[in-house]
Amino acid sequence: MSDWFSIENKITLVTGGSRGIGEMIAAGFLQHGAKVYISSRKAEVCYTTAQRLQEEFGGECISIPGDLSKLEGIEDVVARFSEYESKLDVLINNAGASWGAPIMEFPEVGWDKVMDTNVKGLFFLTQKCLPLLREAATYDDPARVVNIGSVDGIRTPKFENFSYAASKAAVHHLTRQLAARLVRENINVNAIAPGPFPTWMLSGGVGFGGKVDGVDWSIVGKKNPRGRVGTMEDICGLAIYLCSRAGAYTVGETITCDGGSVACSN
Repeated sequence: MSDWFSIENKITLVTGGSRGIGEMIAAGFLQHGAKVYISSRKAEVCYTTAQRLQEEFGGECISIPGDLSKLEGIEDVVARFSEYESKLDVLINNAGASWGAPIMEFPEVGWDKVMDTNVKGLFFLTQKCLPLLREAATYDDPARVVNIGSVDGIRTPKFENFSYAASKAAVHHLTRQLAARLVRENINVNAIAPGPFPTWMLSGGVGFGGKVDGVDWSIVGKKNPRGRVGTMEDICGLAIYLCSRAGAYTVGETITCDGGSVACSN
């Protein structure tokens, strides 16, 4: 069974890996033997997180900070990654932004920032990483791209986060299109649509002011059908499945990881 779900020695790039769901996936991949690179916009935070994860979980965790909402930032991150590696087994497109405002007050900057990061950045990073993914891809063990979407891209959101919800719906559809284009090159593309997890992004939306630690997440969890928020094991277990032998025949899917919030929604 362990061989079916092994990601040992897989070279992995996790964007938005300095906190939240990206950090959870990076930590879980390190714990299970992958070599992990993380990227995020704030260089000091990215380096600090990489060092802490490596000390806590072992293995190698290397920081490559950059602004993935801009093409020049994407090209810089890929160029620096290529100084370390000649191939990429797994790309986790997790970097994301959100913006909330009432419909009549929603600003253009809140639209452009979210779309540039969540959709444009995801597409062009995948594009620039294709030569590296092709080097890793084989018939028996495809390279993998996992896009992190959201349940807000499936159901009607509870927040007035218009650009975020639209961007995640775009991520889900783009996942199918990329999968259809790349599957014959032995590159599998799938998406995960998370529900509530204890992250900085959700913290601001539920009134915790951006705090992740020291707040009562059970208040949020009680509103979920499973009665709790998600954990590292939940999100990373699904990502490991998609990136291991067990998930090698799963292509173009958007899989919820939400405690039943979509299934139980009206």
